[in-house]
Amino acid sequence: MTGPRLGAHMSIAGGPANALRRGHSIACDAIQLFTHAPNRWKAPALTTEQVDEFHRVRRHTGIDAIVVHSPYLINLGSPDEGLWRRSIDALIDDLVRCQRLGVVDYVLHPGAHMGAGVESGLARVARGLDAALCALDDDALRILLETTAGQGTGLGHRFEQLVAIIDMARMGHQLGVCLDTAHVMAAGYEFGDAESYAAMWAHFDGVIGLERLRTIHLNDSQRERGSRVDRHEHIGKGSVGLEAFRLLVNDRRLWRAPMLLETPKTPDLADDVANLKLLRGLLNKDRPVDDTT
Repeated sequence: MTGPRLGAHMSIAGGPANALRRGHSIACDAIQLFTHAPNRWKAPALTTEQVDEFHRVRRHTGIDAIVVHSPYLINLGSPDEGLWRRSIDALIDDLVRCQRLGVVDYVLHPGAHMGAGVESGLARVARGLDAALCALDDDALRILLETTAGQGTGLGHRFEQLVAIIDMARMGHQLGVCLDTAHVMAAGYEFGDAESYAAMWAHFDGVIGLERLRTIHLNDSQRERGSRVDRHEHIGKGSVGLEAFRLLVNDRRLWRAPMLLETPKTPDLADDVANLKLLRGLLNKDRPVDDTT
């Protein structure tokens, strides 16, 4: 591998295969997508035609690094039994859609404890993950717990919380991690220069293990470090800064994990094109970049 697989989250408007077409049109090496509208619990089953088209376009584009992101409504940390079970059902439904599309990596926000306490919330997340994965009995699937900004009662803003879920889950061997650069910045982690970057990843490796990292979300942050507020910004325009992204895209240890933009965009994808061009321009730069521009 000569570099990271860079890409972006793509719309499925018109069908899942269109996410691949959109990604291919701007030279993505990888894409992320929702399998249906993220603000809905469930959607009609994928048709045979949609599934066949997705596999056909996947072969045509050559994009093989594909990640599905969970709907926003799922909250496995909820103390409300009805919402918790509904979340498990929605997770199972979406994972079945992944199976049909041939996607194995599934990004999930751990959820929020809603006042029940961190320990209770983490335990419920682990139980919910076990329930979903046991129901499907598919060893190929990997649920990637996303690092979060830590807004409100949200879980997952500390590496220790993610590994606690993994350790508690009986199906921990099917769990991995997605690191979001905007979220870890908002959560208080520092990685904007070589020294702090090395320290953060050493901490990640010691707590979670680099082998668990399967996807990276490349987002700058509108808010300052430690704000606990999730607001994505274009690359180099926020508090993460270009130097952090230079270090990331040139870190060979991370190249096996697709690196995906979730930055603001317009329908013509011009923003994605600009952000990807900037990231690719940082490749093979062995000196710190100026973040003041």
